[in-house]
Amino acid sequence: MKFLKPFYIEPRFFQIVIGVIFLFGFSYFIPVLFPLAQILLLLISIVFTIDFAIVFIGKSKLKGQREVPDKFSNCDQNQITLSITNNYPFKIHLTIIDEIPEQFQKRNFKIKQIIAPQNKATITYNLRPIERGEYHFGALNVYASSILGLVAKRFTFDSHMMVPTYPGFKQLRKFELLNIHKNSAEYGIKKIRRIGHTMEFEQIKEYAQGDDIRTINWKATAKKNSLMVNQFQDEKSQPVYAIIDRGRVMQMPFDGISLLDYAINSTLVISNAILKKQDKSGMLSFSKKVENVVIAQRRSSQMQLILEALYNVKTDFFESDYGKLYSAVKRHITQRSLILLYTNFETLDSLHRQLPYLKAIAKNHLLVVIFFQNTELQNLIKNEAETLQHIYDKAIAEKFAFEKRLIVNELKKYGIYSILTTPQNLTIDTLNKYLEIKSRGLI
Repeated sequence: MKFLKPFYIEPRFFQIVIGVIFLFGFSYFIPVLFPLAQILLLLISIVFTIDFAIVFIGKSKLKGQREVPDKFSNCDQNQITLSITNNYPFKIHLTIIDEIPEQFQKRNFKIKQIIAPQNKATITYNLRPIERGEYHFGALNVYASSILGLVAKRFTFDSHMMVPTYPGFKQLRKFELLNIHKNSAEYGIKKIRRIGHTMEFEQIKEYAQGDDIRTINWKATAKKNSLMVNQFQDEKSQPVYAIIDRGRVMQMPFDGISLLDYAINSTLVISNAILKKQDKSGMLSFSKKVENVVIAQRRSSQMQLILEALYNVKTDFFESDYGKLYSAVKRHITQRSLILLYTNFETLDSLHRQLPYLKAIAKNHLLVVIFFQNTELQNLIKNEAETLQHIYDKAIAEKFAFEKRLIVNELKKYGIYSILTTPQNLTIDTLNKYLEIKSRGLI
């Protein structure tokens, strides 16, 4: 019976048999078709036996392997590679069914492939996870059949493989390049130059397009008979903390990804940029209690500590306790720091409930509150209203969008910086704000 476990009959066989059955049926009315039907039945039986023999005789006729990354990057395309070796003496037709993790909910995953005799084929496909955690692969099932296509033999490889999904580390390189690219301001990607305007003097150099005319050194200009400017360095080793709200306001999804995961991916990129700028990077998350605390440091292992902390951010999306956040900030962050707070406020009332804690934090630190535009509401506002109900919906959407702008003004009134952004632009807007604050020497 074990010999028959990998044995499968292909649809082509059933199609031919059904055709023969119809031929037998028509022979009742046309007797001359009866001998032809008998011959076809005998022929299909012989061909079926031959096909079974050539596919099943011999062992290890097919070898397969699945190659996956050590870890997946959340919200990014991750490549999976399948290697199949054909040891049959003839061309083989394959149907590959890889049991991918249940999180992807792909129940019709199937790949067709033809491999020449004594040859190897490499097949790749991509998976895009939208949540962190462990992703378990099942078996790699390969169904092999000959050119006759009546019988298939199943080969099973690589069972029980687990791949952890970490925050989107693939974005690090992309945003690192944007951070240092000199021409990125021309495309509206980066709003400020890298050169700072603090009192930490670096050198005198010739004027170049884009330099601040306020830094022209007139004495040096007179001596050289050409424009010369003072160049200053950014101040370094300043602590910067990313604080992530794990509460229920961060549960809202956009493109299948929660605001929490957008904030986590952004924190990873921003932390890398902070360390590249020679500052100290740290983080923590909060909801009913404060967790995942990483004290701001500038060391070689800091990014790995932050990556592991972000991977372990878990939540049941409870109501966030800003009082505990304030206590944790006072306890863990003793030096004046730049704090990037990822949260979300939908109404002015929700802000007013937490405003006393935000003001208290802003007394000792430079606080930047980062919250989100509702892109669905923006789309609703842009669309033309066609019915009375659409007019009502559009008016309500405009009211909520206006409240978001009121929240920005309310925070500004108390000296709290803010970023109102879409989930898609979260990382680049936060990176721009950090570079702007560094350029202005606010910390």
